[in-house]
Amino acid sequence: MAKAMDRNICFIGGGNMAQALIGGLLGRGMSENRIIVSDPVEQIRDVLVQKNIQVTDQNDQAIANADVVVLAVKPQVLAKVLQPLAGLLDDKLVISIVAGAEISTISELTGGISRIVRVMPNTPALVQIGAHGLYANDNVAQEDKDIATQILAATGLTLWLKSEAQIDAVTAVSGSGPAYFFYMMESMIQAGKNLGLDEKVATALTLQTALGAAQMAITSANSPAQLRKNVTSPNGTTQAAIETFDRHHISQHIQAALAAAQQRSKALAQELSDSVKV
Repeated sequence: MAKAMDRNICFIGGGNMAQALIGGLLGRGMSENRIIVSDPVEQIRDVLVQKNIQVTDQNDQAIANADVVVLAVKPQVLAKVLQPLAGLLDDKLVISIVAGAEISTISELTGGISRIVRVMPNTPALVQIGAHGLYANDNVAQEDKDIATQILAATGLTLWLKSEAQIDAVTAVSGSGPAYFFYMMESMIQAGKNLGLDEKVATALTLQTALGAAQMAITSANSPAQLRKNVTSPNGTTQAAIETFDRHHISQHIQAALAAAQQRSKALAQELSDSVKV
C-alpha cells in the first residue's frame, strides 16, 4: 500500500482544519520537512512556524515539490487561488476539503486536472475524532485513494462514498452534525437549570452524558435504536420524555432539518459552479 508519510504534502490554506490534519500527520510520525503550508495571513504562518512547519504566502512556490496538494481555503476565494495554478498541478494528487467545490469545478479552474479527491470533513477533526466522507471518480487510482485515506484518517473516521451527490448527504449528517448535538446540549443544560440545577452542574452532567452515550453507541453491538429501548423502562421517567418527543414529532423535525441542510449544500455547490463560469 502507498504510504502518505513518504509523500511531500502542501496545504493551500492553513486554518483550523489544515492545522488539525497537520497535527494528526505529525502525531503519526510524518516529518515536518515533508509539509509546507501556503497562507496569506501572517498570524497563521507564525503559528505554523512555531510547529517547525515550512510556510510561504506564494502558492506556486508551495506546490513546486509537492506530491499531494490539500485545498483548505474558503469557497469564495477558490477561483482566485486555483486559476493562477492552471498547468502546475497536472502531476499532483489534489485533495479538496473546500465546502461546495465539486470535482468538475476544481478541474475547470485548474485547466482540466483529473486526480482529485473531494472530502467533506467535520470539526471534531480538531480533536482527532472527525468523520470524513470521501469521493473520487474513476480517474483517481487506488494508490491515490489509499494516500487520501491515510491523510484524512490522521484525524478520524474515513468513509468512501459511491457518488459525488452523496457529499451533500454527508454534509447534512456529519458536516453540520456537530452543531445539532451542540444544540441538544444547549437545550439539556437549559432544562437542567429550569429544574433547579446550577449551570455548572447541568453542563457537566450534559456533556458527560453525551460523551458516554456516544461511546456506548460506538462500542455496543446494538444499534442506537436498541440502546434507546434498553434504557426506556415501561412507565418510567425515560418513557415519559420519549413520549413527549414523539408527541412533538421531534424525529420528523430532525429528518426535515437534515433534508434542508442537504438541499442547501446542493444550492451552495451550484452557486459556486455558476460563479466560476461567469
